[in-house]
Amino acid sequence: MQKFQPTLATLLSSTASRYHAPLARRATGTILPAGPPLAVVTRVAADDFQAKLSRLEAVLFLAREPISTRKLANLAKLADGTEARTLLRELAKRYDQRASAMQVVDLAGGVQLLTRPQLASWIRRLHGGPEEITLSAPALETLSVVAYRQPVVRAEVEAVRGVQCGEILRVLMERDLLRIVGRAEELGRPFLYGTTKKFLQVFGLRRLEQLPIIDSIRSVEKSV
Repeated sequence: MQKFQPTLATLLSSTASRYHAPLARRATGTILPAGPPLAVVTRVAADDFQAKLSRLEAVLFLAREPISTRKLANLAKLADGTEARTLLRELAKRYDQRASAMQVVDLAGGVQLLTRPQLASWIRRLHGGPEEITLSAPALETLSVVAYRQPVVRAEVEAVRGVQCGEILRVLMERDLLRIVGRAEELGRPFLYGTTKKFLQVFGLRRLEQLPIIDSIRSVEKSV
């Protein structure tokens, strides 16, 4: 297979000769004007790539929450989500290369432009920052049960914790950490609870599959 494939040098040489030739002919003998120089074509492609990258960066900068690659492609006038992901990788690489204060983060099922963690305390002193979410131990326990067992009914949460959880579930819903995702098929059709997109954002997760494995949590607790 290898010997039948033109080398990169052959392809470049062929392209260059085609664009630099003063005239090109069809098989019929019709004379056509020469195409643009290769350098011009390359510069146009580079300018187009940079324009797309700039639009994508602008959309990320304006977004107040994680945005899916499909929506990002639509807003930045890109071909599709695949092109958006390619540009995201390039943008992330450029930020890393120049040690930028910004970074592209996969979060809550999308991507978001955020400052780097090491700047958090300095930014908080300078500009304040969003209100921190504090949870009591019972609320955190209830949230954990729902996160790992969702979709889950209230009775199951209370069976795991051994206490009534109605009021805590209500508070967690008010804070947009939990939501009702449906009804169970059992008697009375009780509500099913699940976590929200904000839950993923608060705990720095792209999706629920990134939750720590229970066995690893237990091993850490034993070591402490």
